[in-house]
Amino acid sequence: MSLPTEMKAVTFSVTGEAVVNTIPLPPLRPTHLLVKIHSVALNPTDWKSIDWSTPAKPFSIVGCDYAGTVVLIGSEVTKSFKVGDRVYGCAHGSNTNEAYDGVFAEYAMVKSDVTMHAPVDADLEDLCNIPLCAITVGQGIFQPGKGLGLALPGEGKGNGDWLLIYGGSTTSGCFGIQFAKLAGYKVVVTCSPRNNELVKSRGADEVFDYNDAEWPAKVRNLTENKLKYVWDTICEPNACCEALSVEDEGCRYSTILLVDEDFPRKGVEASETLMYTMFGEYFDKYDLKWLASEADWEFAKMWMNLTEKLVAEGKLKAHPRRTESGDLERILEGIEELRAERVSGEKLVYRISDTA
Repeated sequence: MSLPTEMKAVTFSVTGEAVVNTIPLPPLRPTHLLVKIHSVALNPTDWKSIDWSTPAKPFSIVGCDYAGTVVLIGSEVTKSFKVGDRVYGCAHGSNTNEAYDGVFAEYAMVKSDVTMHAPVDADLEDLCNIPLCAITVGQGIFQPGKGLGLALPGEGKGNGDWLLIYGGSTTSGCFGIQFAKLAGYKVVVTCSPRNNELVKSRGADEVFDYNDAEWPAKVRNLTENKLKYVWDTICEPNACCEALSVEDEGCRYSTILLVDEDFPRKGVEASETLMYTMFGEYFDKYDLKWLASEADWEFAKMWMNLTEKLVAEGKLKAHPRRTESGDLERILEGIEELRAERVSGEKLVYRISDTA
């Protein structure tokens, strides 16, 4: 097929400011695919990367979650793809080290080994809201030596042990519930009461109102003081540590933000994860230098293959979404909604093209 030489994309060059620009089509890296974007989903990390990153020179394309159609295949791609395949995945949006890594654009260059095939009858607008949260769950709850390191979905070795997910109605929280249940764990979550039915529909065994000052004591009572695992999607370590067993041995806490040096319980094993390490490449973010991790890359490949399989089998439900269509400028409005914390219990999805 004939491809344009230019495309429109949401980019940032100046910290805190994203714009829609016309830029050249990305030069295809050998291990990558060029995908015509059908739809994208927004995540809080999109605005945080814009606001908290150093300036990008000459620019960086924003956006991580996407779904679309393969139009070009790199010369060193080994995973089975053909032109015309419908695919979905997660990319390193707002990467100041690689300008073309983001996906809020008409076309995107994505790493083939962590790209997933879309089921024939699946809605791409549902699929595009899965990948980033799926790998976030994988790293935080299941990756050995990184987050909680729990038994993998499908192994059934959770043995009914309790897992607390703080922030259960977030997109990551809802996928965490589903993956954890598939691994054999019992899941207790916190969320706003208005989202109780959502988290229960994803498999939560028990739900507590995070505004209730007594929720940690109620969780400790529910779990008979045996709660050993907490995954925190909001970063509220004090309350989470109050819910854990009073016995430190075996207690683990993992969060998707940086763990403070003054973590409230020194005997609890605390860890943090950052989705962007999944790509196995060096990058700069949040005034820190992140070294390439081969372990994270190998886990990401395995985990995305597992996610692809579970989606194809109908074992994962997409998050509720609000879908918008139109120009890329609409994405800028969505970024502002997330920045202002006006989105809850749903994911913002934008249709970029009507063809897939």
